Amino acid sequence: MIKAIGALLLRAAVVLLGTAILTFALLWNAPGDPAQTIAMARFDALLTDDVIDQIRDEVGLNTNFWHAFRAWLGPLLRFDFGYSAVTGRPVWPDLWTAMTYTFPLALAGLASGLALSLPLAILATKRPGGLLDRTSVAIASLGAAIPAYWLGLLLILLLAVQLGWLPAMGARTPAHAILPAVTLGLGVAASLTRIIRSGILEARGQPFLPAIRRRGVDGRAVARDHIAPHAAIPVVTVFGLELAFLLEGAVLIEVIFGRPGLGTFLVQAILSRDFPHVQAVVVLTALVFVVVNLAIDIIYRAIDPRIGTEDA
Repeated sequence: MIKAIGALLLRAAVVLLGTAILTFALLWNAPGDPAQTIAMARFDALLTDDVIDQIRDEVGLNTNFWHAFRAWLGPLLRFDFGYSAVTGRPVWPDLWTAMTYTFPLALAGLASGLALSLPLAILATKRPGGLLDRTSVAIASLGAAIPAYWLGLLLILLLAVQLGWLPAMGARTPAHAILPAVTLGLGVAASLTRIIRSGILEARGQPFLPAIRRRGVDGRAVARDHIAPHAAIPVVTVFGLELAFLLEGAVLIEVIFGRPGLGTFLVQAILSRDFPHVQAVVVLTALVFVVVNLAIDIIYRAIDPRIGTEDA
């Protein structure tokens, strides 16, 4: 088990290093003159060539790629994202402030999606092929087909503009988080409903279950000890990936609903060519994906120790 976890950690480190190199290379080779864009964002005007050259030297654009990458990577390993190229302030406090808006929104979306998908999936498996089952699958398929940005705009139009039940823009009160969380949660529920339903039906169809029941094992014990662990593996996969994708989806949803957070943070950084801010968001997102996938692999091995034995 320890050897398997060590191999997973090594893979995670390789993925993070590759992400860091790719992110830095894309920003380094972006079209246009980043020094001029930074000067316009910092001083709100086109400046002289001397000032632009000074900014280019200040942010490290006069060095070669690998020298600049090593200078950036060293502090990054200590979770030091450097200083903003536009404001001159440390990146980490501003990034943390944005995270305090985005992460709770993503968790709220995940919770609402799970609260909707679990009852739908259980109802669907009560009578496979029945009316409830077909209705649940149809709702899940419809939810998966609707883009999040279109659904968000539709909810704003219906619940905020037409009915006036909920606020649409900002993040001043908890009520401002309801529409964004529901928008995220409906997309999550669409995926989780189908996966939970399929996992339960597949687990109930295992050939060893009739023999266990004939031994007189209680139905609840069969569900807890045999059906649930078997059905949990695909559910854990989708649940973990949805958690990671929700962070990415929350960035888009924040822009639609005018909320502060990583979305606004990233858009402003891209428009002003603030490389340290953009790099911080991309590296943070990659770190979340890697950590979630690592946790999924470890949970796999806890649920079913046979998984990954060929890697040992």
